[in-house]
Amino acid sequence: MNTMERADRLELELGYRFSDPNLLEKALVHRSYAHERNLDDDNEQLEFLGDAILGFLVSDLLCRTYPTLNEGQLSKLKGFFVSAANLVKYAERIHLGDFLLLGKGEEKTGGRSKPALLVNAFEAVLGALYRDGGMEPALRMVERFFEPQIREVGVGEAEILDFKTALQEALQSKGLGRARYTVAGETGPDHQKLFTVEIRIADGPPVCGVGLTKKAAEQAAAREALETLNRQEVG
Repeated sequence: MNTMERADRLELELGYRFSDPNLLEKALVHRSYAHERNLDDDNEQLEFLGDAILGFLVSDLLCRTYPTLNEGQLSKLKGFFVSAANLVKYAERIHLGDFLLLGKGEEKTGGRSKPALLVNAFEAVLGALYRDGGMEPALRMVERFFEPQIREVGVGEAEILDFKTALQEALQSKGLGRARYTVAGETGPDHQKLFTVEIRIADGPPVCGVGLTKKAAEQAAAREALETLNRQEVG
């Protein structure tokens, strides 16, 4: 894939046309590639910039979505959303590994699928978007990936409806038995945990919800399960 083809394909994935294509290419240059070719620049400075922009925009989106959360709760959620484990999913969604410029050693050791390299490049691309077009294209990218996920989070028992009861009533009316809730994951230190709860209904695939507490994660998962049931009815 030559430089022009690489830029065109990635711009299509991003939904943005760069005024300065060199910025996009720089965002894809791993230091191993720069070292082998005696280049002055790699993507680390853009990664640094993108990391700062990402933190700011995710913080703003959280504050606008959940105006009643306190600083500790917001910090916990932000930590989850900007974590490498979360960002790598978005990098994979736009096939970012296909576009990386890697040295021979990184290429041989599977660098295109290494989470750390993908996350760094994702942040570098965000930095490149900002450098090329200002905050607007960077904001569009963050909203595209993060807004749906942020709105699905269970934030606290006092602030969400009782989706668990609604789900159980819906299941009983369909003769599907009871939902089974399982804690599928916990991230963060003890005082800043974020919980992932998984629901299995009959023999169907699991449905997940994320929350600041186990109960909130259960409610978020129940809401998703209800929406899944409703989609099946419409279908």
